[in-house]
Amino acid sequence: MPAHQGRHGRCTRHPGPSLRHPRRRPTLDVSRSSAPPTIPAAIRRALREAYRLARARFGHQHWWPAETPFEVCVGAILTQNTAWSNVERALANLKSAGVLDPHRLYAMPLAQLARHLRPAGYFNVKARRLRAFLEVLVKEYGGDLERMLSGPTQQVRARLLNIPGVGPETADSMLLYAGGHAVFVVDAYTRRIFARHGWYHGSPLWSGMDFRSSGKAGSRNLGAPLALPTPSEPGLSYDALQQLCTAALNHKHGAARLDYWQDYHAQLVMLGKHYCRTRNPLCHLCPLRALLPPPQPATPHSK
Repeated sequence: MPAHQGRHGRCTRHPGPSLRHPRRRPTLDVSRSSAPPTIPAAIRRALREAYRLARARFGHQHWWPAETPFEVCVGAILTQNTAWSNVERALANLKSAGVLDPHRLYAMPLAQLARHLRPAGYFNVKARRLRAFLEVLVKEYGGDLERMLSGPTQQVRARLLNIPGVGPETADSMLLYAGGHAVFVVDAYTRRIFARHGWYHGSPLWSGMDFRSSGKAGSRNLGAPLALPTPSEPGLSYDALQQLCTAALNHKHGAARLDYWQDYHAQLVMLGKHYCRTRNPLCHLCPLRALLPPPQPATPHSK
C-alpha cells in the first residue's frame, strides 16, 4: 500500500457518493453530453496554478491507497458516506479472513459479508452493492477485473453505471485508479473548493474573473471566498464540473495525464480535509489563498 495517511482522515466523513437511489440508474456518457461553455483563460490558469500550489504544500499523494486494483474497486464502494479509516478496518477484516478475492467474496453468504463490512457503516446496504458488483465481475468476466475494465472508456463507464449502487463518482474512481482510464473524478470537496473560488459556469466571476497569484507560498491573500450556492446550482453538477476539468486540464497526455488527474483529485481531497471545510474554512492558511476572488462590491441587499 502506498504511504498515505488515509483517503479522508480519521475524523472526516466522506462527502462523496451517496447511499441513496439503490435502483439501477441510466448510464451517463460525458463524451456525448453537451459541450461546456468556452472556459475563460483566467479560470484555466487558476485551475492549473491550484494544482501547483497544492502539490507544493502536500507533495505527490500516490493514490489510490490500495494494494491491488480489485481492492481499489471494493474500497470505492465501501467509502460511500464514511471515513476512510472505517473502510480500512473493513478491508482489514476481509484480508484477515483471506477472502479479498472476487470468487471468494461472491461465494460468501450475504449476512457474513455484511458482518465483515460492519466497520464501514451501512454494512447491509454496502454488502448488497458489493455483491451486485461481484455478480457482474464473476458471472460476466470470470472474476477478471482487468477484462471488465478494458475497452473504450465510455463503454466501460456505462458498464459500471449499470450496476446497482455504482454512481458516477464510484464508477469514475474505479476507472481512474483501477482501470487506468483518464477520467476526472468529482466529489463534494471539488464542488466546495470550486464554488468558493468561483470556478464554475454561472458563478459571479465566470466572466472577467480577476486571477491573481504571486506564485509564492507566502503571498498576501487579497480575496475572500464566495458564499456557497445552493446544491442545485447547474454549474456545480457532476457532469458540469467534470467537463470543465476535462477541458481545462487537458494539457498533458498519455500516462502523464493519468497521473496528473489521479493526483489532482487527491490534492483536492487534501485541501478540502485540511482547509476548505464546510464550516469555519481556514482560508488564511490554505495554499490556494492567493487564488481567492476579489471581494465583491456591496449591494443594497447585502447591507
